[in-house]
Amino acid sequence: MSGAAQEEEELPSNYTGPKGVINDWRRFKLDSVDQTTPQTKRELLRQIKVGRHEDESCLKRYRKQCMAEMHERLSFGPKFEYVHELESGEAFLEVIEKEHRLTLVVVHIYQHGVKGCEEMNSCLDCLAVEYSSVKFCRIDAVATGAAERFSSDVLPALLVYKAGELLGNFLAVTKHFNEEFFATDVEGFLNEYGLLPEKEFSACADDEDDGGEVE
Repeated sequence: MSGAAQEEEELPSNYTGPKGVINDWRRFKLDSVDQTTPQTKRELLRQIKVGRHEDESCLKRYRKQCMAEMHERLSFGPKFEYVHELESGEAFLEVIEKEHRLTLVVVHIYQHGVKGCEEMNSCLDCLAVEYSSVKFCRIDAVATGAAERFSSDVLPALLVYKAGELLGNFLAVTKHFNEEFFATDVEGFLNEYGLLPEKEFSACADDEDDGGEVE
């Protein structure tokens, strides 16, 4: 063994010369590998885990915000939820011309004693709850000021408007139904023409189910 090598091996750990500094550095590196590396790995894993949790939380908040914005877009404007009774021809024109341009307006022209008018009123009462963004109205044919145009032969009549434009003009509309008809029949008829928006929820059951099973 050379004298230099022997001298290096015999240097005390607190030797402050160049060779002592090198030895101290070597021991420090060995200690670092043995002690700090696992701790560093644990810290990195903890940071990764925290980062993933934060990402998931951000994603959930983003989704919730998107759902809220979509709901707001789909739920624009006022909610009506009942059938409005129009008392005059002026009220009839006003609801057509002054309602929000995105609001669908369905007007039932009826006359007391005419077959099918009372049943249609009941059906629209139900649909007004299920489609609260649609403004359902009814008016007596005499109150329109144009009773000659709405004789009993063409009643009940359904007129559908949007942004002041007539989208549907269904005279004697009950001819499309069976003698006994329900809200779902009127709903299906309007949907055939693509006139109703997406249904919000079902509020009325068919009258046919009210009595339960028939033995």
